[in-house]
Amino acid sequence: MASNAELFERAQRVIPGGVNSPVRAFRAVGGTPRFIARAEGAYLWDAEGRRYIDYIGSWGPMILGHGHPAVLEAVRKAAIDGLSFGAPTEREVELAEAIIALVPGVEQLRLVSSGTEAGMSALRLARGVTGRSKIVKFEGCYHGHADALLVKAGSGLATFGHPTSAGVPPEVVQHTLVLEYNNLAQLEEAFATQGREIACVMIEPIAGNMNFVRASVPFMKRLRELCTAHGALLVFDEVMTGFRVALGGAHSVYAKALPGFRPDLWVFGKVIGGGMPLAAFGGPREMMSQLAPLGPVYQAGTLSGNPVATACGLATLREISQPGYFDALAARTRGLVEGLAGAALAAGVPLVADCEGGMFGFFFPRSTGDGLPQNYGAVMATDKERFNRFFHAMLERGVYLAPALYEAGFVSSAHSAADIAATVQAAGEALRG
Repeated sequence: MASNAELFERAQRVIPGGVNSPVRAFRAVGGTPRFIARAEGAYLWDAEGRRYIDYIGSWGPMILGHGHPAVLEAVRKAAIDGLSFGAPTEREVELAEAIIALVPGVEQLRLVSSGTEAGMSALRLARGVTGRSKIVKFEGCYHGHADALLVKAGSGLATFGHPTSAGVPPEVVQHTLVLEYNNLAQLEEAFATQGREIACVMIEPIAGNMNFVRASVPFMKRLRELCTAHGALLVFDEVMTGFRVALGGAHSVYAKALPGFRPDLWVFGKVIGGGMPLAAFGGPREMMSQLAPLGPVYQAGTLSGNPVATACGLATLREISQPGYFDALAARTRGLVEGLAGAALAAGVPLVADCEGGMFGFFFPRSTGDGLPQNYGAVMATDKERFNRFFHAMLERGVYLAPALYEAGFVSSAHSAADIAATVQAAGEALRG
């Protein structure tokens, strides 16, 4: 049996950094990545046979836990019928119908294979519909690795961004405006000075890529008003939050506080694929009809609507649509978050945490009186070193958290009360150590 260290050394010889997605390399926290051999329910087992309580959940999709019987059976049946056809299937229609039924405002949907592809396509559609070039995103929100969205904030208030990756020419992001999350003043200035040129604003309504940071209700309300007033489209990136924070996604969470609220376009991923490569973008029929083959905005994909992935996604959506499912999931997640906060308080360690549905996050502020971070800068000011120590202490105790301060965590319906209690106990020991 090869050890994690041996596998990582071997991987680095043939895969850049030894991983196929950067955060898996443990660079943010240090140490050796765990190579996962199998998973079941709320647990992962690494190459050395060690079991972990899993709070990554494949970065969100595994809302039912790993290996749910109904999902496995759906995938098995679909795989027997064929892995890929390159032609339409009834199941992709059924999945689109299921998503549309759960999200008021989405009238048509296009299935794709990844969140990056869905975000990139939604952005192209927004530009095609409006005839405008400029887009707005927020620092700390991640919408996939499309060139126009790989940007960091500029040097002044409401300035255009700069590439955050080599290989992205400055002229590619010259139309991307990067603002601070939850900053009303910057939002007002951006629309006051350039509102007529903005095609869309893309936002994670509850950001999961700077840990867990939610847009305030006043901020979201004003964002909707400004987009409407200036003819820009509001695009909700719900790759993480869709069918994870609530059955109707983050949109339904904000609609409770803002009756009638809805974005113009949605981007979905993760949960709708149930762990298989599948994502989607959608919106009103009038906008979606601008896509090829009906309209001039081109988008295509060989594996889009893959029959095995759609089977996996449909089975997952059917399970989480059961009455009471999200109430139970949210209660379990709150129990975890409250337990972590209690363990920190008992240990005399400052900790702030938040959650919604089956998604959560926590931070170690440097000052006891600091509240939940509201933007990327505030996240960066929290105690990263303490987080890294806590991460490794939890890993040693059999609890697998995201290996970076900047990532949200996920609870599944497979997590038992005993799993939560064991996690809280481990946290108490780790924080006292």
